[in-house]
Amino acid sequence: MNQILSPERVRADVAELLDCDPAGIAPEENLVDLGLDSVRIMVLVDRWRTAGAAALEFADLAEQPELGHWTELLTGGAA
Repeated sequence: MNQILSPERVRADVAELLDCDPAGIAPEENLVDLGLDSVRIMVLVDRWRTAGAAALEFADLAEQPELGHWTELLTGGAA
């Protein structure tokens, strides 16, 4: 979807909203189970749209709330 966002940026943005160490998030972990709610997901959508992922929608993230999926979706690379 976007080559401006890097896997490191995606991980760091998620970790910031979860208030945790980026290295502590496994790619397959459910981010909702870790505390990421719909409001925070919308914050990420807005942040990543601003960074160039203009076509990103809330449902793209909410349907599969895993770091690995989001990283693949946004960067084409692995988390």
